[in-house]
Amino acid sequence: MTTIKQTAQHQVLDPCLLGRPVHRLPVFAAQLKEDLRQAMRLNVNRRYWGSFQVDGVEFSRLGDADGRLRWTNFSAPAGNIAFALERKVLLAVLNYRYGRAKSDASADEAGVKLTATEERLAVVLGQQLAGTLAGRIELNLPALDKPAGADDGFKPSPGVSPAKGGWIISVAVSDPDSAGSAPLSGRFFFALDKELMASVLRGLQPERDQRRALRNSTPLAARLPVSLQGRLVSKEMQLGQLFDLQIGDVIPITMHRAEVLLDDSRLFTAAVSEHKGKLCLTSFEDVE
Repeated sequence: MTTIKQTAQHQVLDPCLLGRPVHRLPVFAAQLKEDLRQAMRLNVNRRYWGSFQVDGVEFSRLGDADGRLRWTNFSAPAGNIAFALERKVLLAVLNYRYGRAKSDASADEAGVKLTATEERLAVVLGQQLAGTLAGRIELNLPALDKPAGADDGFKPSPGVSPAKGGWIISVAVSDPDSAGSAPLSGRFFFALDKELMASVLRGLQPERDQRRALRNSTPLAARLPVSLQGRLVSKEMQLGQLFDLQIGDVIPITMHRAEVLLDDSRLFTAAVSEHKGKLCLTSFEDVE
């Protein structure tokens, strides 16, 4: 008799993500779940979502099973978000929005004809939810790391479907008030481009790593303090003349260009000028 031993399947590491806080993605998912829950309860959105509730949020990779989804793309200076939702969820929202009967979880949406109203509603929902996702990404980023134009809203834009293997965010929702023996449940999805996914991971870095990354992004020349000395004038005298000096004596000197020194090394010469009662050095020239 032959015994087949089952072995556990291990996750394949993506070399592009080594050293990045991928293990902290569930933290972002929990934050986004709360953001979506609150956003869907706002009066402006409640008229669409009714009694729908968010059951879970998780990160995954886009697979073959998701190839039937109809994606809508939204873009902003910060990046691009693709949005899709299962049609049974969209039809349930459509029914609630236009006062139709409650959707039955067991109904076959394949028998319902696709309409322009349904497509417009998908864009409206996608734009609302993409804004919530973008707000969470921006909120997690350090103040100095926020992309330019991050406050600009995401607008519908043409685009292709996300590539297989890319990161997607799956959001599970359910409607406990739906008709039928079981509550209607389904999912909607976000697909992030590389720029936004990188922003998600940057926002999940521990604070010490964020400070280190900010420090390392500053050029070394801007982080290395040095002390410069300015020598305005020098004059050679005999030792006897120095000892013969009395109070009120004047030492005649001629003002030339000043010397700028680092320790005892001459780096520059500079012109001496006056500004608001203070002597200043200007017109620096390298010492050859």
